[in-house]
Amino acid sequence: MKKLVKVLLGISLGISVIYLGGSSVTSPVGAAGKQSPVVFGAPKLAVIVNGKKVMFDGGDPVMENGRVQVPLRGVSEALGAEVGFQGKSVSYTKGDKTISLTLGSKVAKVDGKSVTMDTTAKAVKGRTYVPLRFVSENLGEKVSWDKAGNWVWIGEKTILSTDDEQFRMRELGDFSKYYKKSAYLLNNVSDDPYEGIKIFNISQLPIQMADDFILYDIYLVKIYGQDYIAIRSNENGSPIYHMVANSNAKYRRDGLDAGTKHGDGTITNYYPVLSASDKFVNGIYTDVNWEKYDLKTADYIAFDSTYPKNYIVAFTNPFR
Repeated sequence: MKKLVKVLLGISLGISVIYLGGSSVTSPVGAAGKQSPVVFGAPKLAVIVNGKKVMFDGGDPVMENGRVQVPLRGVSEALGAEVGFQGKSVSYTKGDKTISLTLGSKVAKVDGKSVTMDTTAKAVKGRTYVPLRFVSENLGEKVSWDKAGNWVWIGEKTILSTDDEQFRMRELGDFSKYYKKSAYLLNNVSDDPYEGIKIFNISQLPIQMADDFILYDIYLVKIYGQDYIAIRSNENGSPIYHMVANSNAKYRRDGLDAGTKHGDGTITNYYPVLSASDKFVNGIYTDVNWEKYDLKTADYIAFDSTYPKNYIVAFTNPFR
């Protein structure tokens, strides 16, 4: 039954791809012989240390002349280094490794030896920023740039699984108000009932959803003047739905029928915020005000993926 409902949803959503708020979407991403649409918006610059996103206190990473600068604390703490700051001097110590930087100077000291950098530590809006790659590599860490994700990876690229015991499964009964009109979503692709739900935050990305589906990022973009949720993963087009209290779930498939494929093997899919499929509940025309839907009314964004099979994976709405 669930599979039949999803087929019907896919058909209605296919119609809505053509008519979104009066705008016409005519060119799927990467379609042969067609010009790909221009996507306005990009993933936020982020730093990942040993598979975990670094949350900076009071300041975000910045890109300057192709170099990523970060607040002096945050990454160092994630790497287990001690930080010292006095006057215009910044120091890092990790084991037998030491780094000394002076604000505004390209000359640093690494283990007591002078080294010339291609950038400098500096003050940005009253906070001290340091060159990320220089500090990380001289503390003995591997550093790589993720062009598709706009991320800097440091250390090991280990990624936690949603199956990890630190992520608590909650009872579906606590979320019943989101499924009153969409009970079919409480069963998995095999039509077996889910055991529960796990709630995550995008700050916990990247994360592996049980089997081998890795979710990297979720962010907003505009295509043809319409809002889309961009989702980067290693699979093409896993359906999602917006969880709105006491309303039907806002079910979404990739609104352009294809994703942007990146050189690292990941794919970014684009899900329309508005969809004419919202006019129908269980195949019955009900909502004439579907174009007035506000994404901020959704509390969570959930994945209707093949895996995991025993629980729903949902993220607190980051766009509220």
